[in-house]
Amino acid sequence: MTQTTVPVIFDLDGTLVDPAGGITDGISFALNAMGLPVPGQDLLHAMIGPKLSDSLLNVANVPADLLDEVIRLYREYYVATGIAQGRIYPGVREVLESFAEAGLPVAVATQKPQRLARTVLAHHGIDGLFHGIHGSEDDESAVQGVPLGKTGIIAAALKDLNTQHAVMVGDRAQDVSGAIANGLDCIGVAWGFAPDGELEEAGAVAVVETAEGLVELLRQMQAIHSAALGEVTNDGNV
Repeated sequence: MTQTTVPVIFDLDGTLVDPAGGITDGISFALNAMGLPVPGQDLLHAMIGPKLSDSLLNVANVPADLLDEVIRLYREYYVATGIAQGRIYPGVREVLESFAEAGLPVAVATQKPQRLARTVLAHHGIDGLFHGIHGSEDDESAVQGVPLGKTGIIAAALKDLNTQHAVMVGDRAQDVSGAIANGLDCIGVAWGFAPDGELEEAGAVAVVETAEGLVELLRQMQAIHSAALGEVTNDGNV
């Protein structure tokens, strides 16, 4: 890949890693164990990406007083079984390795708990390819002081990268809105879990179909960025 100075921030589930049933099976397991109704497959897929506690409350209609136990059961399943069900999307490992070889700083910004995100990325052998891995607090059911949301998590990644200029890559609307709130462009990926039109409606600059398409678009964006910097340097002498 052409060397670039603009860092890239990636979402995790649905962007780098296909949970391949690990998340939805875990949610189903936890709800069944608690004697609660299990949503249909489409709704289960819609729960991948947003904060888990929000999805359980608002999509699965889990009573608030049962939320902690449902999350505990889910995490028990996910750590024991669900992580191993996942797989890296085609071409993603090669893209990340090419970025590392080019010296491009890349980071992860996910609403998955940060410690668990590191575990998932380590399981797939790609944790060492990131400058920083950022996620939510371990206590996903907490209300006070915790719900940074995607905007805050992306901001933390930017701070760690020591830049205000980056490109976000994600598969759901909250990736796009979190990027825009931080003044970033967001590229959507079509292989994730967004319903048709969600990414475009949220304001993604483009939606790519393949990892190769992602690399090509990033090249184009880098060329535009470099040209803009050149104009500032020539005209503004900075």
